[in-house]
Amino acid sequence: MTQLETIQEHHRLCDEIHQCVLDENRFLRTQQRPTDAALLERKRTLLQKLDHTLAALRAVPAASARDPEVRAQLEKTRSRILQILQLDQENEQLLLRCSLATRAPNSGPATPGASVSMLQKIYARCV
Repeated sequence: MTQLETIQEHHRLCDEIHQCVLDENRFLRTQQRPTDAALLERKRTLLQKLDHTLAALRAVPAASARDPEVRAQLEKTRSRILQILQLDQENEQLLLRCSLATRAPNSGPATPGASVSMLQKIYARCV
């Protein structure tokens, strides 16, 4: 697989992740409750794929970023990642609101859902 193909594959996965995060956002806004298990499983599957594409990206030499076509694809991918991060942050806020709204009045401190945000998982893989 060429360097450009590796980056394009990663970008396609970022598009899938973006769609998943959009779906989660719509669900949280309309249903005003935490997402179902199917969406959480979808996120887990995408995160596993993300591990593979990140490993492939790490193998791409940094010098390849000088190529204008590669550089343009990288910029598109960065832009998509920023959109994902922004939506994920909004989803975490919506999830927290849902959790607070559904907890009983005297049940003690609220705890956010067991879902770890996609942002946290992406960050953990990049560090």
